[in-house]
Amino acid sequence: MRIDILTIFPEMFKGPFKESILRRATEKGLVKINVHNLRNWAKDKRGTVDDKPYGGGVGMVMMIAPIAEAIGELKVKSEKSKIILLSPRGKVWNQEMARKYSKLDHLILICGHYEGVDERVKNFVDEEISIGDYVLTGGEIPALVIVDSIVRLIPGVIEKPEAVKNESFSNFKFQISNFKFLLEYPQYTRPENFQGLKVPKILLSGDHKKIEKWRAEQALKITKKLRPDLLKNGN
Repeated sequence: MRIDILTIFPEMFKGPFKESILRRATEKGLVKINVHNLRNWAKDKRGTVDDKPYGGGVGMVMMIAPIAEAIGELKVKSEKSKIILLSPRGKVWNQEMARKYSKLDHLILICGHYEGVDERVKNFVDEEISIGDYVLTGGEIPALVIVDSIVRLIPGVIEKPEAVKNESFSNFKFQISNFKFLLEYPQYTRPENFQGLKVPKILLSGDHKKIEKWRAEQALKITKKLRPDLLKNGN
């Protein structure tokens, strides 16, 4: 998979892409991540990518021309390619979308900034995406979130595929529950007893069927307590 990121702050991506799963995925050749400075497509020597908004107002707006030219140069002709504008007004990102996008061959992420992006950019993108109902300084952090959530789902990135099957917001296939998405069940490790806080006995039993049933019950219990909205929205 190839991911191209358009940003005016390329330095923000150096650390995260050199660590953990993202680094291993790159080293394995399963994903290639290119971070591009949008100023490289500016019309002037100063690298101007923003201007005052028509009609007046506070702040600056990202210009259409540099973004459109960058997209024209980077995009590929493929049904498995998407161009995304990261925007507070976009569709809220979720695990289902991460799974869908992890099957792409190519993805372009455009990091918005300043007071917004020229509205005409929407004619060059496939979708606007947000990572939540709050406002960030720019699209760089959302781009990192989206890349991380996608890359870890690419086959071969995580050595044990079953590790991502029963995570929060994934599709649980427990007989006890017909709910599609649940939060993950509690996890424990050594020591068995820490300051009087003990690991549930069922996890020490070795009975995998009973353990699976217990985990399903706990996942449902935790979801009801912390995210009851997940049980109402199509589950």
